[in-house]
Amino acid sequence: MRAVSNMRVLLRFFFSGFLLAVSVAAVSPSLNDDVLGLIVFKADIQDPKGKLSSWNEDDDNACGGGWVGVRCNPRSNRVIELNLDGFSLSGKIGRGLLRLQFLRKLSLAKNNLTGGISANIAHIENLRVIDLSDNNLSGEVPDDFFRQCGSLRAVSLARNRFSGKVPSSLGSCSAVASIDMSSNQFSGSVPAGVWSLSGLRSLDLSGNLLEGEIPKGVDALKNLRSISLANNQISGKIPEGFGSCLLLRSVDFGENSLSGTLPGDLKNLKLCSYLGLRGNALSGEVPEWIGEMIGLETLDVSRNRFSGQVPNSVGTLQLLKMLNLSGNSFTNNLPESMANCTSLLALDVSHNSMSGALPSWIFKSDLENVLVSENKARGGLKTSLFSLAEVAVQSLKVLDFSDNTFSGEIPSAIGDLSSLQFLNLSQNSLRGPIPAAIGELKMLSSLDLSENHLNGSIPWEIAGAMSLKELRLENNFLVGKIPTSIENCSSLSTLILAQNRLSGLIPAAVAKLTNLQTVDFSFNNLTGTLPKQLANLPNLVSFNLSHNNLQGELPAGGFFNTISPYSVSGNPSLCGSAVNRSCPAVMPKPIVLNPNTSTDSGSGTLPPTMGHKRIILSISALIAIGAAAVIIVGVIGITVLNLRVRATESRSPATLTFSAGDEFSHSPTTDANSGKLVMFSGEPDFSSGAHALLNKDCELGRGGFGAVYQTVLKDGRSVAIKKLTVSSLVKSQEDFEREVKKLGKVRHQNLVELEGYYWTPSLQLLISEYVSGGSLYKHLHEGSGGNFLSWNERFNVILGTAKALAHLHNSNIIHYNIKSTNVLLDSYGEPKVGDFGLARLLPMLDRYVLSSKIQSALGYMAPEFACKTVKITEKCDIYGFGVLVLEVVTGKRPVEYMEDDVVVLCDMVRGTLEEGRVEECIDERLQGKFPAEEAIPVMKLGLICTSQVPSNRPDMGEVVSILELIRCPSEEQEELV
Repeated sequence: MRAVSNMRVLLRFFFSGFLLAVSVAAVSPSLNDDVLGLIVFKADIQDPKGKLSSWNEDDDNACGGGWVGVRCNPRSNRVIELNLDGFSLSGKIGRGLLRLQFLRKLSLAKNNLTGGISANIAHIENLRVIDLSDNNLSGEVPDDFFRQCGSLRAVSLARNRFSGKVPSSLGSCSAVASIDMSSNQFSGSVPAGVWSLSGLRSLDLSGNLLEGEIPKGVDALKNLRSISLANNQISGKIPEGFGSCLLLRSVDFGENSLSGTLPGDLKNLKLCSYLGLRGNALSGEVPEWIGEMIGLETLDVSRNRFSGQVPNSVGTLQLLKMLNLSGNSFTNNLPESMANCTSLLALDVSHNSMSGALPSWIFKSDLENVLVSENKARGGLKTSLFSLAEVAVQSLKVLDFSDNTFSGEIPSAIGDLSSLQFLNLSQNSLRGPIPAAIGELKMLSSLDLSENHLNGSIPWEIAGAMSLKELRLENNFLVGKIPTSIENCSSLSTLILAQNRLSGLIPAAVAKLTNLQTVDFSFNNLTGTLPKQLANLPNLVSFNLSHNNLQGELPAGGFFNTISPYSVSGNPSLCGSAVNRSCPAVMPKPIVLNPNTSTDSGSGTLPPTMGHKRIILSISALIAIGAAAVIIVGVIGITVLNLRVRATESRSPATLTFSAGDEFSHSPTTDANSGKLVMFSGEPDFSSGAHALLNKDCELGRGGFGAVYQTVLKDGRSVAIKKLTVSSLVKSQEDFEREVKKLGKVRHQNLVELEGYYWTPSLQLLISEYVSGGSLYKHLHEGSGGNFLSWNERFNVILGTAKALAHLHNSNIIHYNIKSTNVLLDSYGEPKVGDFGLARLLPMLDRYVLSSKIQSALGYMAPEFACKTVKITEKCDIYGFGVLVLEVVTGKRPVEYMEDDVVVLCDMVRGTLEEGRVEECIDERLQGKFPAEEAIPVMKLGLICTSQVPSNRPDMGEVVSILELIRCPSEEQEELV
């Protein structure tokens, strides 16, 4: 017997069919078919944990009780179940299972199996359960895979990488009760036969690329308990018929392209506890009959186009736990009837047009999460926060009142919300001091009081909130010092105190906050030197000290070795390499001896033996003094030269024509000593002169074509001024003006508007709209840890940038300089592309000159720039856009310099994609907060745009169309996580 077994081992990989036939003839088929089938199956897979070690090929049958994962019929001794869930198996599913002729259940879930599946995987006609979920299986499922599925009760292929269409044969499985094909890449429409499976209880096709419409006639699904079509591309209206499926308990149609109004028969679903319609284009009013769905526990209609008032009937939903109405156009206020929703735990009405005072029932319920941000239309939700003073609820964990018109002071009763973990009152009209009671919130991890009118000092007691990870107090009127007690908030990773009136020193206590990643103290009145211990902060990624009165040397080591010059600008007395200002050397004072002194108090002369030494010391002193004098004279000389150079430079802006009051002249002039100012619309109405216009303290940044400054018009509107530093390359005045006027005519909502220019032969200025939100680079790489761009915000940036470039290309303008520092975000998060077409101002498009001017765009430049014979076209912009897409999705710079390596983003993403680990490329700050069905196609689109061959790159118009297909237009607003 052992000899036969050994021969089986040697030959089974080559002659398995022959061996099986021999074994059937040699021994009883009821014993050995199952053994051989399982052994051949085992040979095709890897078992790193030895889970299948009990499978012994020498056993006469597999039903002796020792074979792990195998269950047999005790009467026939045949294998009827194979359950290997979570065994960490890898490899491919071979044909060995075909020998298991009586198999009823096949479950290989939660492994790492790869490859595809065929119709010959097993005897489908006998299977009642097949579960291959949570593997890495891929390819198309054969259309006839379920051709003989009369016995099938449950099938799950969920969370794999299957593609192609859902097999049409699935519609013939008349006895099936559960279908789960979720989280794959299935495309096309849902097979028509599926909608006629009267025995179906659960249908989950979510997380695919399915399209088409839901047909009429779904009322055949009489036994349906749960249906999810979420995260697909299904369009059309929700048909009547689901109301006939009276057993339905969960309906999820979220994240599709559904439109129209809600079908009235949904009111019949009394047992339904979950209704998810988020992220579609549904419109009209939420009907009053919604209150008849009395079993509802979750109602999510967020990010649609619903309007009107929230129906009073919502108050009848006494089981309701979560209500999300955000991202619509609801008006007026929440109905008082909702006081009857006594089970409500989470309420989100953000991003609507609601107005009036917050209902009192909000503060007298058991709510845990309350989000009412961004309801400014028609006056918004405007009231004082005095209601909080009477708050009785202790359950609140999340409170977001941001971006409304709340006024008054923050009451001390806020300290009674002992369970609070997240508090956002930013962008309101709150005034008064920050109450010391904030320190009583022991569980608070995020506090955002930014952009209000708060005054007074930061309370010492804030240290009591020891769980704080994020503290944002920027854009207020806070005074006084940064409290040293802040060191007790040891979990802080984000500390933003910018744009206040804080004074005094930066306390050394800040250096004890070892978890700090993002710090912003800019635009205050801080003084003194920086604590050297700051260099020891191990996790710093951003530390903005700009525009204070700090002095002395920057800390040496760690993050401060590579700190951005922007982050330390506006501190005239700071020195170090980052500010391009050397620190004065600390010279020891020269030793000067008085020759008339003596060591003997009773004598006026030195001892005779010391006379020679005294002469030597005096000469040394004289030499030291002489050297010091030479150094001082040299320093004075260099200083004078610098002053002369600066005086010469400062006279350049003076060539601007100014009238009385040091303002721009309203009359263009061609005088050789004056300049010509042209505004494309309106009068050139500036409130500041040339000195303020190009004041270094007003500098916003520098690029390859020049420095950018901010100034203010008399009407209070800010504009950006770019001082071109390519004067030697700029065309004649006539050509310059002709090209600038062409650029000034380009208008698009995603382009920075060029408003005018100034010309002299030695100085050229471009006047553009001021975009307040800062650059995309800042948000991606210098943003605070808790305030990073969400996936929806990133997608909008990518789509808006694509539309801007498409518009430029349609206007026959090539950008030439696509990079994240040239994409700005306005106050609403909308992208605006700047610095477009500046290369047109040069006398000729010399790619090498151009490359040197935009060398900061390293990583964005198309390979064509390296070849003189290849024409530079719009395809160069598309390459840069592709790199930008990868930068936005991954959060990584186009080129990363490591200790021992240089990582090029395109190559890294392409390599990871080829290895099947593409989701690892997504910005780690987005983990669990992004839809893979959007992020992965977007990343692949970025790689296509960065093709080495220009002709393989799509046009920007095609890029826009692809992006709009990836996400439907109704998903512009962000879902709160």
